[in-house]
Amino acid sequence: MVFAPDTEVALRTVVGLINSAANGEEHLATMADLDRFLTAEGFSGARSRDAAELASVHKLRSQLTELWTMDEDSAVDTVNRLLRDANALPQLIKHDEWDWHLHATTREAPLADRMGTEAAMALVDVIRSKEMDRMLVCAAEDCDAVVLDLSRNRSKRYCDTGNCANRAHVAAYRARKAAS
Repeated sequence: MVFAPDTEVALRTVVGLINSAANGEEHLATMADLDRFLTAEGFSGARSRDAAELASVHKLRSQLTELWTMDEDSAVDTVNRLLRDANALPQLIKHDEWDWHLHATTREAPLADRMGTEAAMALVDVIRSKEMDRMLVCAAEDCDAVVLDLSRNRSKRYCDTGNCANRAHVAAYRARKAAS
């Protein structure tokens, strides 16, 4: 394990959120799409379930997409802004199936603030641990999805949105066969 379990969950949620708009596809177009995403990610708390909430999640997604490839200093500025904008106040919380873990907003805070704060708190750990090199963009030439490399040997290069790794491996195999 590279990070605390709740940090890894939050980072995987960030990847899922960013990749919901990867490769020119929109997977959070409707409130039903957002509901499915939040259920799959185990996100709880208050919801307004309106167009403004969906727009605020899209705005957060854009900010996190930009942050994913920033240098450390720029990422710190963005993380601090996300925390400031949400009036984050870290505290230990126990709920549902989760033991004690950090929350920095209340369950009643707007969804995008809660999501942004969870992402920012996880990214704090990434930055403090000097592990930003684990935040990658898919190595496939035709893919712009992001990758979180939590492997022990830092070998993950392809996203989980499709079959990028399989296509690359097949192409490499065919190239080797053609060369011999």
